[in-house]
Amino acid sequence: MIKAIKVFFIAVWNVWFYVLGFIGIVITLPFLIIFSIKESFYPYFYWVARNIWSNIIMYGMGFYPEIKFKQHIKKGKSYMLVSNHKSMIDIMLMLSLSKDPIVFVGKKELEKIPLFGYFYRRVCILVDRSSPESRKEVYTKAIKRLETGISVCIFPEGGVPDPSVILDKFKNGAFSLAIQFQIPIVPITFLDCEKKFPYFFAYNHFYGSPGKLRANVHEFIETKGLNQENREFLKEKVYDIMHKDLLSNSSQN
Repeated sequence: MIKAIKVFFIAVWNVWFYVLGFIGIVITLPFLIIFSIKESFYPYFYWVARNIWSNIIMYGMGFYPEIKFKQHIKKGKSYMLVSNHKSMIDIMLMLSLSKDPIVFVGKKELEKIPLFGYFYRRVCILVDRSSPESRKEVYTKAIKRLETGISVCIFPEGGVPDPSVILDKFKNGAFSLAIQFQIPIVPITFLDCEKKFPYFFAYNHFYGSPGKLRANVHEFIETKGLNQENREFLKEKVYDIMHKDLLSNSSQN
């Protein structure tokens, strides 16, 4: 009986996530429409998404961020932000840690979500991971955004891994772009998002709870002077930093 009640409330709580997302869009709709008209308006769109839409969802779900910075992001400078990805709340936590605009590279399927998909399609860089042509197009669009001085966020695992995988192997895209533009890579580990709000229910029961969402922003990895021959070394270096942090914290939970 207790388990059935728990499942019921967690199910309602998960539906509440989508309700909050819709409410946030409705409240900010006039601003989102105006600021999605031109790419040059994106910093204003980002401000609204970060400070209103994202916070409605984050705090409305009972989450609060706790972010530790080993190094701080500087205003007006481009970065390549990379993190592990096992929850939809990852997006809101990523927005929380960067006041300066970042553009997400995200999966194309989400553009099908009513209303949200319209803005998602206009302001994010979409990728169909089953299509080589789509992956090439992502590279072109990311270059265009980086040339304007905006940072890019890529989840380098290239998808949402199985719960048994702490951190999946990284794809090349984020590291190739960082080297090409000689911009720092910002490794970030999200320590609680999967436990608090998993992307899928693969735990034999409904899982999750409100609470603290910890994020560690590690020291930046510089790419100045590197070329594409250094990509594998760079990728492994970032992977090791993140994997070690996730392993360390998983053993403490």
